[in-house]
Amino acid sequence: MNNTSDNTNSKLDLSVRIVSGVGDTRAGLMGKLGIRTLRDLIGYFPRAYEDRTVFKEINGLTPGEAVCVRAVAATVPELSRVKGGLDLVKFRAADDTGILDIVFFNQKYMKNAVKLGEEYTFYGKISGTLLRPVMTNPLFEKAGLSGRPDSGATHTGENTGRIVPVYPLTSGLSQNVLRAAIRRGLDECGGIIPEILSEETEEKYGLCNAAFAYENIHFPADAASLDIARARLVFEELFVLSAAMKQLRARRTVLSGISMEMQDVRGFTDRLPFKPTNAQLRAIQDASNDLSQKRPMNRLIQGDVGSGKTLVAAACCWMAWRSGYQSAFMAPTEILAKQHFQTLSDLLEPFGIRISLLTGSMGAKQKLDERAKLKKGETDLIVGTHALISEGVDFSNLALAIVDEQHRFGVSQRSRLAEKGGSPHVLVMSATPIPRTLALMIYGDLDVSLIDEMPPGRQAVETFVVTEAHRERINAFIRKLVGEGRQAFIICPMVEEGEEPDEDIKSARMYYETVRKQVFPELRAALIHGKMPSAEKDAVMTAFVKGETDILVATTVVEVGVDIPNAALIVVENADRFGLSQLHQLRGRVGRGEHKSYCVLFAGSAGDVSRARLNVMRATNDGFRIAEEDLKQRGPGEFFGARQHGLPELRIASFAEDMLILNQAQTAAEDVFRRDPELALPENRGLAEQAARLFETNTGRLN
Repeated sequence: MNNTSDNTNSKLDLSVRIVSGVGDTRAGLMGKLGIRTLRDLIGYFPRAYEDRTVFKEINGLTPGEAVCVRAVAATVPELSRVKGGLDLVKFRAADDTGILDIVFFNQKYMKNAVKLGEEYTFYGKISGTLLRPVMTNPLFEKAGLSGRPDSGATHTGENTGRIVPVYPLTSGLSQNVLRAAIRRGLDECGGIIPEILSEETEEKYGLCNAAFAYENIHFPADAASLDIARARLVFEELFVLSAAMKQLRARRTVLSGISMEMQDVRGFTDRLPFKPTNAQLRAIQDASNDLSQKRPMNRLIQGDVGSGKTLVAAACCWMAWRSGYQSAFMAPTEILAKQHFQTLSDLLEPFGIRISLLTGSMGAKQKLDERAKLKKGETDLIVGTHALISEGVDFSNLALAIVDEQHRFGVSQRSRLAEKGGSPHVLVMSATPIPRTLALMIYGDLDVSLIDEMPPGRQAVETFVVTEAHRERINAFIRKLVGEGRQAFIICPMVEEGEEPDEDIKSARMYYETVRKQVFPELRAALIHGKMPSAEKDAVMTAFVKGETDILVATTVVEVGVDIPNAALIVVENADRFGLSQLHQLRGRVGRGEHKSYCVLFAGSAGDVSRARLNVMRATNDGFRIAEEDLKQRGPGEFFGARQHGLPELRIASFAEDMLILNQAQTAAEDVFRRDPELALPENRGLAEQAARLFETNTGRLN
């Protein structure tokens, strides 16, 4: 390790208190933003920018625009008190073309801050009229640092005449204080900002150096410099992330696992009462190859709703059983666990495989009995909820851990199941379609098998995008379907009123009352939402599964999983409030049986853009096409919900906007690893350190 690198890192990792003007109080406030070191400070990137480079003369001002105006204080500022007890400071500023009224509310110190006859640059939003423009509470500073704005000279004021960064804040910390601290922090870092990318990579992808990038992402010289800086930092962030994912995969290859005897999977598939699809067979073969290796399997089975992922899981359990080992299957909810227990029992019990169920709601004695059988090796496959990872659940010889709807579990929960058996093979399943490029990044060290074809007989759900004008027709359609013995979902975006300040957004609780008392008083309606206790949710869903309820009013708590063949209609209220991938998941609740099924999306008062977005749902039932569209429009959060996808928080890159750069960064990382798999060469030292730092700061989050 050379001393230069040591000195660079040691200074960057010093407390932010080394920056002039940052004492204990400000350091504490910055800590709330995750800023604790000098490295954190210069890496705290703006969330937006204000373009304060536009100068106008007073006679060219338009109400509503935000501009800079260079003018002289033409009257003495006067302080008065207006209705409501507000202090008002008012004066006039003038240039060669006209008069601009300047007003400050509740800033009486401004009376003495502005001097008659002095020239200032004011920045703010114009109000008033074309003939009598007004600027309220503007930023301002003395002019004179440059020539007139129309002379071509660059104005270099601190707050005007430049592109100004806007940062996420916390209470007690202002933009000006944070900007000043970052300015001084960058000055402290003169010459020591590390170069993660080699000169060769910078040249190949047309990227600037790190020092230029950090300077211009915070204090851009102009719009072009900002674009150049952002491109470099986005590339670097995705490059480091790609490298970290590659290291995860490399680590797994050196782990020692349970090598099972290679099975002829036809011994399983030939005895099924139906023929698996080619996609299912490919996934089964992928898993079979993994299970026979000496390193643990870590495979994702990704397939659309209804594509038959559970069959692949069953085949893996059969292979483990044939080799004399136990399997565990973990589902996110009790009702899903029970559903999987039934499906797996139907598929595997004919082979003599002993299957048990373990959930939180089971009686104490029943739990003890199931745990005892498991420990003695009298159970071959245990299906359950997170109860499987609780204390006291011990296996005789666990070799395969399967996690359904893996994005619903934290990485640590998945790991705890795997820890029950040393280094078991791990199979995770997801019905959330994800574009392949993104899946390879997000799932890092997982091999991906794609089930991209539907079993025969699976019906496409007919989808309609409608407005309130169709409400009575849709209500009549619901009555017709229920009269034929079918059931319906009605999905609302909120649980209760007041979650969002919009009276047009429907809440499940209020709309349930409307449905039950006014719209369908003759039908059996029920309510389910995420704030209900688990036992109550399970009871409501069980009643719906049994056909004891006609209409289920719900939030997205029903988005994933439960198989209700008799449900033939899903109505989504305020559909424009949902992402396309989420709507596709919701649509997957119907069309699971023999009955023709429908999805109705109420667009509400959505504009043309929102309605065009919803029309993607009408055009296709292909979850992967929908996912690609969703990624373009809304980013990866739609696939995973809040922070559940195992990736570290991106500081500047966006999976939605930067897919081209992501592809380039992944290619660059592959090139580096081909030449230097251990990242041991001097030119890759910075990359190795940054990847290690990523692991340190995201313990338990990276897959």
